[in-house]
Amino acid sequence: MVDGLIRSALTHRGLVLLLLIALIASGVYCALNLRMGAQPDITPPLVAVLTDAPALSPEEVEQFITIPIENGLNAIPKIEEIRSISQQGLSVIRVIFTRGTDIYWARAQVSQQLEQIRGQIPEGFGNPRMGPITTGLGEIVQFELRNAPGAEDPKSPMELRTILDWEVALPLRSVPGVVGVNSFGGLLKTYRAEVDPNRLLARGIPMDDVYSALRNNNANAGGGYYQRNGEVRIIRGEGLIRTTEDMDRIVLDTTDDGTPISIRDVGRSAIAPMLRQGAVTRDGQGEAVMAITYMLLGENARVVVGRVEEKLEEIRGKLEPMGVEIEVFYNRGRLIETTLHTVGENLVIGGILVIAVLLFLLGNWRAALITAAVIPLSMVCAIDAMFMAGIAGSLLSLGAIDFGLIVDSSVIVVENIVRRLSLADEDDSKLGVVFDAAREVKTPVLYGVGIITMVNLPILALIGVEGAMFRPMALTLIFALSGSMLLSLTLVPVAAASFLKMGEREQETWLIRQAKKLYTPVLPWVLDHPWPVIFAFLIALAASIPPVFIMGLEFIPQLDEGDITIVMTRPASASLEEGIEQSTRFEQAVLERFPDKVESVLCRTGRPEIGLDPAPLNRTDAFVFLKEYGVWDRDADGEPDPDDDIKNKDDLIKALEELCAYQLPGTKLNFSQPIEVRFDEMISGVRGDVGIALFGPDLDVLHRKAGEMAEILKTVEGAADIKARPIRGLPYLRVVVDRQQIARYGINVKDVLDAVRAMGGYTVGQVVVGKRRFDLQVRYELEDRNDVESIGEIKIADARGRMIPLRDLCDLRIEDGIYEIRHRDRERRALVQCNVRGRDLAGFVAAGKRAFDEQLELPPGYRVEWGGVYDNLQSASRRMTIVLPLSLLLIFLLLYATFGSMKLGLLIFLSIPFATTGGIWLLFLRGIDFSISAGIGFICLAGVSVLDGLVLVSAIRDRLTQGGESMRDSIYEASMERLRPILMTGLVASLGFVPMAFNTGIGATVQRPLATVVVGGIVTSTLMKLLLLPAIYHWFDPGPPADPSDGDGFDGPGPDDDDGDHAP
Repeated sequence: MVDGLIRSALTHRGLVLLLLIALIASGVYCALNLRMGAQPDITPPLVAVLTDAPALSPEEVEQFITIPIENGLNAIPKIEEIRSISQQGLSVIRVIFTRGTDIYWARAQVSQQLEQIRGQIPEGFGNPRMGPITTGLGEIVQFELRNAPGAEDPKSPMELRTILDWEVALPLRSVPGVVGVNSFGGLLKTYRAEVDPNRLLARGIPMDDVYSALRNNNANAGGGYYQRNGEVRIIRGEGLIRTTEDMDRIVLDTTDDGTPISIRDVGRSAIAPMLRQGAVTRDGQGEAVMAITYMLLGENARVVVGRVEEKLEEIRGKLEPMGVEIEVFYNRGRLIETTLHTVGENLVIGGILVIAVLLFLLGNWRAALITAAVIPLSMVCAIDAMFMAGIAGSLLSLGAIDFGLIVDSSVIVVENIVRRLSLADEDDSKLGVVFDAAREVKTPVLYGVGIITMVNLPILALIGVEGAMFRPMALTLIFALSGSMLLSLTLVPVAAASFLKMGEREQETWLIRQAKKLYTPVLPWVLDHPWPVIFAFLIALAASIPPVFIMGLEFIPQLDEGDITIVMTRPASASLEEGIEQSTRFEQAVLERFPDKVESVLCRTGRPEIGLDPAPLNRTDAFVFLKEYGVWDRDADGEPDPDDDIKNKDDLIKALEELCAYQLPGTKLNFSQPIEVRFDEMISGVRGDVGIALFGPDLDVLHRKAGEMAEILKTVEGAADIKARPIRGLPYLRVVVDRQQIARYGINVKDVLDAVRAMGGYTVGQVVVGKRRFDLQVRYELEDRNDVESIGEIKIADARGRMIPLRDLCDLRIEDGIYEIRHRDRERRALVQCNVRGRDLAGFVAAGKRAFDEQLELPPGYRVEWGGVYDNLQSASRRMTIVLPLSLLLIFLLLYATFGSMKLGLLIFLSIPFATTGGIWLLFLRGIDFSISAGIGFICLAGVSVLDGLVLVSAIRDRLTQGGESMRDSIYEASMERLRPILMTGLVASLGFVPMAFNTGIGATVQRPLATVVVGGIVTSTLMKLLLLPAIYHWFDPGPPADPSDGDGFDGPGPDDDDGDHAP
């Protein structure tokens, strides 16, 4: 079959050219339309269910909303985990489905269950709704809306927010690929009736009458139509509220003499801001108005960002006459372009190094160019397959492609063709020589590529976060290798037959001559003295064991996003105004202290009106947007500043930590990155490297023990940013109805609750102004609800019209109440989280567990679970213990199938442990911890390391088959003959990874362990092939090979090719 493929390619060279053109054209199309991202989207299928219940405390939210929803959703199949947070007035439930679940199916199941659950939630307690279809990579563009410099009519924060909601966010939602636009900051406009409770009661008007009057005076109606003179005339009744004057004129009641009592008689109507749950500040300039644009799941980030930018440019033209402008301060496209630049840089440098090696070692520039041409064409094959498979191009999927691995098969074919053509007689047919040369090495080509492909197949068995990250990489490499193999057996022979010359004496390059000069005296000594060689390699193997136990263990190296996120948590009782003041002060300090490193600082305190992140008022997410690293350490003249002690991002984080300790005393900090912090929250619910969950029924016990756990963690080396998520500590003014008292006065509970609702603003409808809609609210005037004494003086009319103060009907208590209640899989839990610095993750957790065992005492029914990134590490480690042995088994089975000999399969298989020696030592010397990325590197290394052994053993067996030579001579001649291809494949494979191993650009950290392992391992693997394998081959030789059938020669049609000096 393979012979037929080679023969057909050489016979139909024109068809091969046409197919090549078609391949390139399809590659261009797929490359332009391939989804691109900085990193794979590792968010599992997730559906968020949000319920607003302003009247309920966290315990009531849990009891009446969260628990019924959790119980109802628990019946849905394919659910992996349900997490929830119950806060004052808000329930957020995240339903995580098993990976691979169709998100639209999942949402349909959740929607169906919610229809049934809504009947279990008491009326007026909230209406559950699903959040948008987005992921941890959903936030693609963030921008600020502000007054243009020199604007004649500067807009207020409320006006800016209104423009943002209706003139910017609304059209942005129509952009294809945008699933939502979340406004944040400014003041949300409402139409409000502010009433004086004393004037209401003086006129005997209960609060419920105010609510009813506003509802009843804000409507339109249709009266059908009537006909007149052959025309139809529509009847419409119009009574919608349009202005505050309309509200003032609404009649609540009449006096005894018939005089109407309107809203203006008991208060006033005004346009006022809604009670807000969050705010935004930026660059120390005070409050700002911003929006976050969310991308639909599965869309191409680069394309959607481009569409959003086009739409924003269009909107800017409409805003200019208003004196308002838009400034984009976060663009996902920037990170994508930066990381893809890192990928491109690695690929270009790697490609140049590979081509240089081919030129210096082959000694034939035509052959080198033919081999080099396989690199871009293999990439085209990979991109085509990625596009069809729906795999996004990213740092891992594209960045892990090693051009050295890609051209290995072509190197083997070209090198043999060059050698055979140099030995051919003038009477030989060039096509025949090329065919025989290609057919001669088909076994190592097929099995070599097959081994590297097979060794990557177990990676596809990875699940969870590690699977989402590395499966695209394995598939892309398999696609590229498959394309490379096909090209090496079709295009390469055709190009060789067209451009290489017959009878041209093979020239050894200077490098090959020097290598042979060194190898010629060493090889005979190795063959005559195998035991010293064996002992030397065994010592090297044993020496690699201690570093394994010294190196730390981590999950995956952090992808540098080029920006910093600081999650600041103040005491639970901290007000929004305090958060705004602290954030502004922090922004000013950062910009003043680091002007050459920080581009902008933005702080988001609390939460927007609609959002998946239930951030309380005491939490601020500070985003520190950095300048490009290339401009750091520069003085005012752009020259390197020797006095600057902040050289990298880690130094900057330490400096920011010191700055925060001075500027924000008592504030707990957690350093992260914009995408990373969303991934952590959505995947594990933990904003940190380690999350320790304490499960149990009693909130007080959970709160107390979580504090103890945080204190114990402070004693563990490496712990940083320790924070126990509070359960209690939020001050409440509890208005507890005294039923005996209200019964005495003939007052209903509803009368009391109507007064309570009016303190915060009770929404009774909407005011429609053109295409804009604003809430219609009723609220007490500020002086009547600003302290406990004022609230206690609010009066309620009893059955006989007497004015009874609220303090006589209720118990007014100020006490610390529940801050939030967290569940996982319907169990209450407390959460302690921290980051790990200065040591490996696994070692830190082991030390933490020992500390807990010694110092933490838990009541019966309570348990501790360690999670966060550590949970991902545990899951991946368990999977790797299966994947690694499986990979090794597949390699051995393929080797056995190649030679039909257990001995020869074992001989080549021995190259793997000696290859790992170099990988381990280079990791250790570079101070890189072992990670899943490094583990994937060892899997790749296993495939690469057996390839050269396959080539050498095949050559030895071929010489033994031909007969006429002793075992020793066959080993010697085959080793010298295959020195060049062994060095070439080793050098091109390692040099292809060198840029990834040593690149310091944004995104390089994820690739570094993988590339480091391969580069180090290939060095020791190559030495093993050249020294150890020849020395011990005679012990593994299975005996005389059977005479293989020569098969058919090249007898296909073709042009006369007698001279062989020109392309056929």
